[in-house]
Amino acid sequence: MAKFGDVVAEFASRGLIHDSTDRQRLSERSTSAQMAAYVGFDPTSDSLHAGNLLGQICLRRFQMLGHRPIVLAGGATGMVGDPSGRSEERNLLDADTLAANVANIKTQLERLLDFDAGEHSATLVDNADWTRDVPVLDFLRDVGKHITVNQMMAKDSVKSRLSDENGLSYTEFSYMLLQANDFRHLCEFHDCEMQMGGSDQWGNITAGIDLIRKRLGRSAYGLTWPLLTKSDGTKFGKTADGAVWLDAKKTSPYQFRQFWMQLADDDIDRYLPQFSLKSLDEIAATLDEQHANPSARVAQRTLADELTSLVHGPEAAKAASDAAAILFGGDPMSASSATMAFIAAEVPATKMGTAVLADPAGVLAALPGIASSKSEARRLLTQKSVRANGVVLTGDADLAGIPLLFDRWLLVRKGKTTYHLVDFAR
Repeated sequence: MAKFGDVVAEFASRGLIHDSTDRQRLSERSTSAQMAAYVGFDPTSDSLHAGNLLGQICLRRFQMLGHRPIVLAGGATGMVGDPSGRSEERNLLDADTLAANVANIKTQLERLLDFDAGEHSATLVDNADWTRDVPVLDFLRDVGKHITVNQMMAKDSVKSRLSDENGLSYTEFSYMLLQANDFRHLCEFHDCEMQMGGSDQWGNITAGIDLIRKRLGRSAYGLTWPLLTKSDGTKFGKTADGAVWLDAKKTSPYQFRQFWMQLADDDIDRYLPQFSLKSLDEIAATLDEQHANPSARVAQRTLADELTSLVHGPEAAKAASDAAAILFGGDPMSASSATMAFIAAEVPATKMGTAVLADPAGVLAALPGIASSKSEARRLLTQKSVRANGVVLTGDADLAGIPLLFDRWLLVRKGKTTYHLVDFAR
């Protein structure tokens, strides 16, 4: 007989339960037979971002327990916009843009979830498929009739927007009805018994549970995890440059890995068990090592490597790790071609001809951020403040004697953190 993991025990042990329906019943249900659960996202961009990642990780964890995950892309709800966590109305996207976004995101989901696991296979659905052709009168009769305005008004996001000078449009107000109907549809046609999401989704989830009970006469379950917040008060998944995307073209694997490496020590104790797919024993051992020597950042490195591998693949994760090691003081001559490609994407570069190698001061003076003039370049050389491909340059430096990386690159470093790549490609 197949053994199915306890969803409540697993999620609670990792700090992933904020609200849930009857935990005892959910625990018993999840260990008695396979069940299906879904997490939804509105494809308002052509990529998921770090803020979406926990939902997909939770579905992966659910799948590892022997259950069946469903990812819902909001091709319909994305045209409306969820007011949860918003202070103003979203820009509405057209159907063609949303469809293109869903297609792009599917490739990311295929790395995060197993869509070829037999009876445990993940499923991707788009709520536009069962929403776009429903007449408005049928929707009001079959869905709106069963959800009271009192229930909708009790939602915190609705209350806050109603008290704001910009108010809340009827379009956004109707979002709860659409999401409740999604849960009803998935329960009826995909045997989906549970919806999961961030804690701001609790009102929407319980509305769906009520609709399932009234329309289908069935029980359903809901589970939310705490909203991700950083100890410094900044929004999780954001950097000074904007959102941290899962698409390598929007956020490079190197920058993605650095986002996790830069997590504060005050946050890593919470994030590691929530995001990592490793066992709790492995996580506890990593955190013990972290607490013994916080400056080594072993917990951040463990999570950064794991998530970069999961999102971008093992080869990209290794290249990103190797690039970081070099840019934080490692030997450039150890770089692989893949690592150099990552470095070249992150470091300012200047193309030059090999004739300039005879004049180190001239080379340095031509590199933005290294030296503003030949006289400053000579001072830096005298002070031994510059390295080229790991070699300390002196006043009588001979760049022509330094081997180029892959017969092409000279990685120049001033101090500890200022880099410039000289490209001698012919």
